[in-house]
Amino acid sequence: MSLGYAEKLSYIEDVGNVGMTEYFDPPHVLQEKIERLALMVKKSKHLVVFTGAGISTSCGIPDFRGPKGIWTLQREGKALPEASLPFHRAMPSLTHMALVELEKAGILKFLISQNVDGLHLRSGIPREKLAELHGNSFMEACPSCGVEYLRDFEVETIGLKETSRRCSDVKCGAKLKDTVLDWEDALPPKEMDPAEKHCRMADVVLCLGTSLQITPACNLPLKSLRGGGKIIIVNLQKTPKDKKASLVIHGRVDKVIASAVEFLKLQIPPFVRIDLFEVILTQALSIDRKYVNWTLQVASAHGRRAPLPFIKSVEVSFLDNQDYKEAILQMQPFRLKRRTMQAKSFELVLKVNFIDGCGCQSVKINIPIDFKASIDCFNPDKDAVLQRLRDTAIQDLCCGQNAVIERTAFLMPKSEVTVYAIVTNIVQYIKTSNVLADSLSNGNVKRQRESVNGTGTSRKRSKVHRRKSRY
Repeated sequence: MSLGYAEKLSYIEDVGNVGMTEYFDPPHVLQEKIERLALMVKKSKHLVVFTGAGISTSCGIPDFRGPKGIWTLQREGKALPEASLPFHRAMPSLTHMALVELEKAGILKFLISQNVDGLHLRSGIPREKLAELHGNSFMEACPSCGVEYLRDFEVETIGLKETSRRCSDVKCGAKLKDTVLDWEDALPPKEMDPAEKHCRMADVVLCLGTSLQITPACNLPLKSLRGGGKIIIVNLQKTPKDKKASLVIHGRVDKVIASAVEFLKLQIPPFVRIDLFEVILTQALSIDRKYVNWTLQVASAHGRRAPLPFIKSVEVSFLDNQDYKEAILQMQPFRLKRRTMQAKSFELVLKVNFIDGCGCQSVKINIPIDFKASIDCFNPDKDAVLQRLRDTAIQDLCCGQNAVIERTAFLMPKSEVTVYAIVTNIVQYIKTSNVLADSLSNGNVKRQRESVNGTGTSRKRSKVHRRKSRY
């Protein structure tokens, strides 16, 4: 079971005394330190990055020990801040995407994260180069065959408990478990072993946005010292490991990393979010075989019972045909049942309306219906289709592009399942001429989103986060 509220506050009192106050290096000192950071990264042979909650605060996800952190506000008896966006719509920060570019450039060899927000995976860091020490709120894993499932919704349990879904491998079918550790859970060897290995190999460990206080994770960077490695710490608060570091930078992580990447002559890539959903069409002949009773359902690509968090409603209309009544589906499951003459073919239009936090309000998809025609399966190169969608979104600088990535036919009951991929967000990371000016503000490093209403995560998520993270 999770620690009770009083027990948790007592635990926080024991470990939370270091790092409440924020410090900022003067601009000229910050400039010099960032250049040193960039040179150390450039010369490194085995760079490991170790991240904490501080790299996600610009995404609207609160940290813990900062002035507006969850634990700080709890200490002061203050309410957690209201926010406009749900947790599952949080977008990677400039720092997340800069790390993606460092990995693609062959500089970053391994990344260790204490965060459960899943933004490193979502940003594009390869799973084999990532250790998520405390788990991932959007990940389920099969305890039998080991397959991992990254979801677009927050998994409903924590503490490595069984969820309501099963492994999709027909040879397995075991019940899935969440991956987020509760307070009493030990760090999983699957994550801890490669983290320790790469820290021992590292000649530079770059610690970003972490107070380095929770054991045993906070001791991982120290393992590089035995082999002559160096530690760099970028954090607004002081940490217990500062004296062990070769370089300590007090500045906003996004600003520091943006300037360092510029020094390295690298370009931070835009982030394109692609979400999936299924359109399921099921049909059955009436007893007299004159009519077709059919059902249309818009569902999650993660399973029929999984939530579909980014869709608000679905409007169904029919092209050039006044015989069929339009419908608005406002509650999940989004399902429409109708009866049609078997001989009639028609074309329906789905208008899928998205929640706030998506870069476009809606998208229309035309679906031709001919019950006499045979259903053809369609299985293109999924990765190639998704890459084309990303390229188009970046070129057009807008959302809403969509494509079919799979179509499957079933005989009993007769049905077809079509999986659509759609671009729901694109984020550009834009830097003005002087990233170091006004180092006490959030200015200069800018993140532009396509029609996103706010950057915060939900208050509900903030409350849950207290027990989901050990950081």
